[in-house]
Amino acid sequence: MATRTGKGAAFLGKQVRGAAERLDLIEWKGSKTARHTLDCTEFTSLCPVTGQPDFGRLVIEYTPGTHIVETKSLKLWLRNWRERGVFNEVIVEEIADAFAKQVRPRSLIVRGAFNLRGGISVTAESRRARA
Repeated sequence: MATRTGKGAAFLGKQVRGAAERLDLIEWKGSKTARHTLDCTEFTSLCPVTGQPDFGRLVIEYTPGTHIVETKSLKLWLRNWRERGVFNEVIVEEIADAFAKQVRPRSLIVRGAFNLRGGISVTAESRRARA
């Protein structure tokens, strides 16, 4: 479950080590059509076959519902995938599912553009829309 920011913020203004299990959220009273983009240019995970690091860029675009994501908590939350051996396409799906569950955005696109490996780069995209 996500933490609502304010006095209960788990990460903002605090020294934190390790990955965050949840995202801190900030109440959103802005436009229902606003589009937010979170560009994570240093995303890393592990190849499930070789155990070697995979590097890529993760872009999360969403239209907020009642909350937006506090960015420090996002950075810490993304560490959950850093030491996991998972295929790039699966990571994008997992992040989209987990982000949608915690943030409950009106719409969501998660795009992962991963660096070359064996001469082939992988770009995966996952979309969610709240009914």
